[in-house]
Amino acid sequence: MRAAHGAHVFPHGARSLLVAKFIPGFSTVAPPLAGIVRMPPREFVLFSGLGGLLWAGAFVVVGWLFAYQLEVAAEYAVHFGSWTLVLLAAAIGGYVAWKFIARQRFLRQIRIARITPEELKIMLDGGEDMLVVDVRDRIDFEAEPSIIPGALHLTVEETRGS
Repeated sequence: MRAAHGAHVFPHGARSLLVAKFIPGFSTVAPPLAGIVRMPPREFVLFSGLGGLLWAGAFVVVGWLFAYQLEVAAEYAVHFGSWTLVLLAAAIGGYVAWKFIARQRFLRQIRIARITPEELKIMLDGGEDMLVVDVRDRIDFEAEPSIIPGALHLTVEETRGS
C-alpha cells in the first residue's frame, strides 16, 4: 500500500529528496509528503541530509569556481567606495519597485466585482441578468462538482486564453 500510494508522489522514492532543495516549492512540500507516504525516518534523514549537503556543496563549488570574479567585483567595490553602496541600494530599490508595480498590475487585472453569497442569492432569486463564473481548480471541482445553477465553470488558465 505504501509504495502504491507514494509512487506518484515520490516517483524516484527517497532519492527525490536529494534534489528537493534545488526545486522551488518542492523543498517545502517534500518533508510533509515523505511523512504522508510513511517514508521510514532513517531513510528520510539520510536522503534529506545528503540533499542538504549537495545543496550547500553546490554553493561552495560555485564560490570556488567564481572566486576570481568575486575578487574582481570586490576590487571594483573598493575602487568605487561609497558609490558601491549607492549602486547596490539603487539596484535593490529598483527590484522592489519593479515587483511592486508588477503586483499592482496583477491586482488590477484580477479586480472584479465581489459580492457575498447572500447577495448573490438575493440577485439570483430576483432574476437579475448576470454571468457567474466558477473558477475553482479542477481538483477542487472534481471533489465538489456542484455549481451554482447557470454558472459557467472555467479554470483560471482558461480565463487567460491559455
